[in-house]
Amino acid sequence: MWPASVEELVSAQLELGAQPAAPWHPGPGVLAVGACVVVFERGLAGPGARGDRGWAAAAVLHGSRVTSQAVVDCTAADAYAPGLLALREGPCLEAAVRALAVRPDVLLVDASGRDHPRRAGMALHLGAVLDLPTVGVTHRPLEAHGVWPEDRRGACEPLHVEGEQVGAWVRTRVGTRPLAVHPAWRTDLETAVNVVLAAAGPHRTPEPFRHARRLARTARAGARA
Repeated sequence: MWPASVEELVSAQLELGAQPAAPWHPGPGVLAVGACVVVFERGLAGPGARGDRGWAAAAVLHGSRVTSQAVVDCTAADAYAPGLLALREGPCLEAAVRALAVRPDVLLVDASGRDHPRRAGMALHLGAVLDLPTVGVTHRPLEAHGVWPEDRRGACEPLHVEGEQVGAWVRTRVGTRPLAVHPAWRTDLETAVNVVLAAAGPHRTPEPFRHARRLARTARAGARA
């Protein structure tokens, strides 16, 4: 069960943020990399609200081959608030990942990990719920700060919160804005960066994300037709 209130979520985050987890490191061979996203109805104002209709999608790619995909209709459990994204999107994303026929080796999540006031962003929280290694990938940090890396694919610069390194800016494609990469459930920074770079291929955004986002948007468009 996901927390049903802000107080419950904050309590769960404090526990997760302090909880050690056995580190995961990929084995030899090509990884099955999953990603999950949720989109909500167009035209929503501000942070949205409880009950907003959404479409959550998940996809698993083994190299460039899609091995599983799933889309589920869902309902937002609350409005968005910084540091409390799991309250709005957590159940939706869990449902999409559990609908996959193939379990990924590692899951990319559009959310933070340790870059969080309680060191337990939704990327970490979702991984704990699913018992699945996760990596957060976002366009900007939540609380962390750091300089951008040089314009070279694979270049990284650390992201810090109160002196603690919680992630890194990673340049996945020359000439484009870097991504914020967040170690999350059972992943360290080196593993997180390597997974993201491998999954991105020639693109800025990792391909599993691109595929999952297309699925979710297509489902939304079909519902409006």
